[in-house]
Amino acid sequence: MPHALLGLDATGQINALASRRLSALELLTASVARNAEVKGRLNAVVEMDLDRARERAKAIDDLRTKGEALGPLAGLPMTIKDTLDVEGMPASAGIEALRHRMAADATAVREVRKAGAVIWGKTNVPVMAGDWQSYNSVYGATNNPWDQDRTPGGSSGGAAAALAAGVTALEIGSDIGGSLRVPASFCGVFAHKPTYGLVSQVGHVPPMPGSFSEPDLNVIGPMARSARDLRLLLSVIENGPLAAKAEPADLKTLKVGLWLEDPSFVLDAEVRAVIEVFAGQMSAQGAQVKQISSPVNMPELFDAYLVLLMSNMGGGLPGKAYRGMERLRGPAKLARAAGAGARSWAANVLAMTASHAEWMAADEIRNRAGAAIKDAFAAYDVIIAPVAPVVAFPHNHRPFRSRKLNCSNGLKIPYASMLQWISLATALGLPATAVPAGIAASGLPVGVQIIGPRGADARTLAVAQAIDENIGGFVAPPLDL
Repeated sequence: MPHALLGLDATGQINALASRRLSALELLTASVARNAEVKGRLNAVVEMDLDRARERAKAIDDLRTKGEALGPLAGLPMTIKDTLDVEGMPASAGIEALRHRMAADATAVREVRKAGAVIWGKTNVPVMAGDWQSYNSVYGATNNPWDQDRTPGGSSGGAAAALAAGVTALEIGSDIGGSLRVPASFCGVFAHKPTYGLVSQVGHVPPMPGSFSEPDLNVIGPMARSARDLRLLLSVIENGPLAAKAEPADLKTLKVGLWLEDPSFVLDAEVRAVIEVFAGQMSAQGAQVKQISSPVNMPELFDAYLVLLMSNMGGGLPGKAYRGMERLRGPAKLARAAGAGARSWAANVLAMTASHAEWMAADEIRNRAGAAIKDAFAAYDVIIAPVAPVVAFPHNHRPFRSRKLNCSNGLKIPYASMLQWISLATALGLPATAVPAGIAASGLPVGVQIIGPRGADARTLAVAQAIDENIGGFVAPPLDL
């Protein structure tokens, strides 16, 4: 089968299956072969269950031959991020102790399987989904298909790399600190961070296996090579019919707040240049694009987000590790008092062991900002903002405290700057659709996030689809797709 069909988006592949241009088994075989071609360069798919997948594909082909009614994803090969439980494969989350654990499908995975998807592989992640690089001691590092010396992002990095390389056409990822949006930006694909609570988190690791909790801030969402595919997959896994029936937005009537400035945030010049050109393209299509300042008090909200995020992560630490963090609270308070700053090691220690009163104070700031941002959405349909301050960066597996990000002008910025631009949508539970914006001077992709009001997933996806169809979307990386 020609690789050209693997380069189609999921909707295109599903149409090819429905018209019997090829069978589900043939498409699965081609996807697995494509993975074999790029495995040594990318290491995106880290586990496979091919016997079960082949049986599933054959069964769907038989049903199609008999004229049976089939689901919206019938016969489509899919891989799943290795933080979601998939029957027959572990959700290791990059931890050796979980590598051989077996469990029933996560809720979102169960829905795509019911819709007819053929799940055949798991994609790589950082340890416990806790990094913007996808590497661990179990499976090693995943490389960016645009530059193998660089990260594809994290924590849905294996998913984004597999999508960009034509190994898979749809993926399910998750996002608490940019884990859908950052890999999408770094690899030049699409992703959607849903409104908080729209998609069930049951069967996602972290938290630890067997949990029925819905952790604060975290969401499960779709990744794809087109905006229409995001809508398709979200319509399958969402708890309510928010995204399925929306049409592409009319760019001629769209009011966009372009957010590129915040005194406390960093944005590399080469990233900004791409987004400014992208904004100009939107204006040329008739959209009313106006640069805006931060829609809420971002330094205050960012500090609150840090408490909410780090306390969430701290609560999942093993008892011994958590007690060790508690012992550091005294020195951390002294460092904070001495001016170490809100984004310092001291602040992280304090946030990871936050008391309930400290969490409530952060939650109050979040709720106040949630009320304030309604003014911005009264004036603008969506806010468009950067995803990350930099393009995909070289692999850097040193301890977190010693990592820096290099800007194109030579400036070095803190690694935690990766949390800045994604924090607004995450802290406030807003939908944010990541779309490719263009290619930077360094030859690497840059994405933007389309942020909407809480519950307006259909709106951000409609804008993303209009951009995809009228301005530009996925561009294949320089692999031999």
